[in-house]
Amino acid sequence: MKILCQTNIGSTIVLMDIETDDNYIKPKESFLKEIIKFTLLALIIVIPIRTYIAQPFIVSGPSMDPAFATGQYLIVDQISYYFENPQRNEVIIFRYPFDLKTFYIKRIIGLPGETVSMEDGKVTIINNEFPNGILINDSFIAERHRTTETFKKILGPTEYFVMGDNRAESSDSRSWGPLEKKYIVGRPFLRLFPLSKISVFPGKE
Repeated sequence: MKILCQTNIGSTIVLMDIETDDNYIKPKESFLKEIIKFTLLALIIVIPIRTYIAQPFIVSGPSMDPAFATGQYLIVDQISYYFENPQRNEVIIFRYPFDLKTFYIKRIIGLPGETVSMEDGKVTIINNEFPNGILINDSFIAERHRTTETFKKILGPTEYFVMGDNRAESSDSRSWGPLEKKYIVGRPFLRLFPLSKISVFPGKE
């Protein structure tokens, strides 16, 4: 068996007998095996990262307008909440409790053990620090997105009250109840698209 290989001596083509030439290196494995090995290695690296550390999401829907818009590409930090608890006003991604294949993006309004009270669209938080209640700052809510509901909800020890910034077009804790911590996936770490909106921890107030 012979192969053609070009040397640096002019443009000479030298026929090399690979059965007798000691400089010939025989491939140890086939190209297909190399591809399989590379694919498996990539999966071993990528799957744990996407499962436990970071995962891409694309925003769909107007419920978090103007902070987030349809088509925006986010990288979600999935590891921080293993070491710290979600805080008020943080934007989170979570599994919708009534359809775990669906992911929502909302803002945390109430924390575990608090009472969330809303009157004419204004939200008051009652907790140990503020037993008489404190009105939350919602200056980031656009006027056209405000609503005038009135309700009161006491949260359990592992429950969060979440709402969309676009109150008028958001399905959130007002309609389906508090969110259990176990459903929280993470928080937006990077917004990569559109390029004009690239930011770290987007939506942070």
